Amino acid sequence: MILIVDFGSQTTHLIGRRLRDMGIKILIETPEDAYNIIKETRPNGIILSGGPSSVYENSAPTIEKELFNLNIPILGICYGWQLTAQLLGGTVINSHKEYGPGNLKILVSQPLFSHIKNVTQVWLSHGDTVVNVPDGFETLAQTDSVKYACVGDFNRHIYGVQFHPEVEHTVGGIELLQHFVTKICHLKLKKHTISHDTIISSIKDQVKDGHVLCAVSGGVDSTVVASLIAKAIGNKLHPVYIESGLMRVGTKEEVQHIFRDILQVEPIIVEAKELFLKKLKGKTHGEDKRKIIGKLYIDLFEKEAKKLKNISFLAQGTIYSDVIESKGSKHASKIKSHHNVGGLPEKMNLKLLEPLREFYKDEVRSIGKLLNLPEEFIQKQVFPGPGQAIRIIGEVTPERLDILQHADTILMEEIHASGLYNKVYMSFPILTNTVSTAVKGDSRQLLEVIALRIIESSDVMTTNWARLPYDLLQKISSRIVNEVSGISRVVYDITTKPPATMEWE
Repeated sequence: MILIVDFGSQTTHLIGRRLRDMGIKILIETPEDAYNIIKETRPNGIILSGGPSSVYENSAPTIEKELFNLNIPILGICYGWQLTAQLLGGTVINSHKEYGPGNLKILVSQPLFSHIKNVTQVWLSHGDTVVNVPDGFETLAQTDSVKYACVGDFNRHIYGVQFHPEVEHTVGGIELLQHFVTKICHLKLKKHTISHDTIISSIKDQVKDGHVLCAVSGGVDSTVVASLIAKAIGNKLHPVYIESGLMRVGTKEEVQHIFRDILQVEPIIVEAKELFLKKLKGKTHGEDKRKIIGKLYIDLFEKEAKKLKNISFLAQGTIYSDVIESKGSKHASKIKSHHNVGGLPEKMNLKLLEPLREFYKDEVRSIGKLLNLPEEFIQKQVFPGPGQAIRIIGEVTPERLDILQHADTILMEEIHASGLYNKVYMSFPILTNTVSTAVKGDSRQLLEVIALRIIESSDVMTTNWARLPYDLLQKISSRIVNEVSGISRVVYDITTKPPATMEWE
């Protein structure tokens, strides 16, 4: 077993997922409880996660220094390495910040880098840096700006990395974790498979004789959840789609098709576009919009539940990336309120049922395949629950919503036509609330700017911007400025996550 000490990193759970995929048992504990639990359980290894704090903050989470004297292998990641260095006598300073990709030069290949020749790309997200290492540590790898990007104390089996090996965009990162597990902790890897039967059984145990109202959006997550629940409780499932008017054009029709023709369940459609626009009137802050939309969804779902009677559960397609970005652990930072997590009201009349809460997007797609859902649906690009409301910077008005949905339709048409739809993770435009000069028909006009965000990812925890062909970007831009009224120009967002989030709000 490997015990992970959670200092609030957005990717602590992802570290556990990587180890679970290797067939390794894991335990995630807070730093306040970790030392006593480690003494009791004697894990084969310890991983100290990253986190949003600085080791010099008065309230920064820490651990007992005696942890390093237990003769248990330790790997500190980002904050976990900085804290290790500070506790053992090294020096940590606030220095050059790095967010996103960087090149790692390997100096010592054993035991962590035997799979890499000289240089690899890693993903960084830090503001503090170790500038003096404690006695006994040797430099194993460095970046252009971080001398101690990977270090090791071979005698005490303590290692530290100033990057994130657990994220998909760190090349060779999973292999590094494997080497820590096998070469340093001396554990054997086993094949891990996801069982949808286990999830279905858990739903049966939780729901028993109750009925479930399932919030569906036309997306992969909520449809997979509905399919799992249907297999668990049959006709006691009641899927409800709220037509907020904020989703992609044609979403309601897609929902009706997937449930009527494939799942053989009649969905309940609630028309509420005017109500959503009324509630959003005058609201300009993204967090306010998310909370308004989240509460309104719950109000409408509870209203439908009263009509149906016997409803005791509200099911949602919540996945782990929703949870952690909404402050899903004790020391984590809140990135944004997902409408189905941080956007929920404190008091609800229905119990939440979230069978996919511990899974990542790529795992959800795998479960969808096990359920025999259509491939074109399983690979459908994700779309946020609050919809276009958080892709319209500033106030959401009927006119601005029409503009964005028109631009979104054009973008989707061209991405499909190019054959790139299944090769990128998300494709969407943002109405930026910024105006710039345009010349149309020999007249000068001040019109709004649209930004395009097209990204690559699998588990949502990190993303890279898609390197689309210039000719395709030109075609999309030309169509939008010519066919969509009120638009002056189109810009392309080339920011990775981190530091950016996937959405703009």
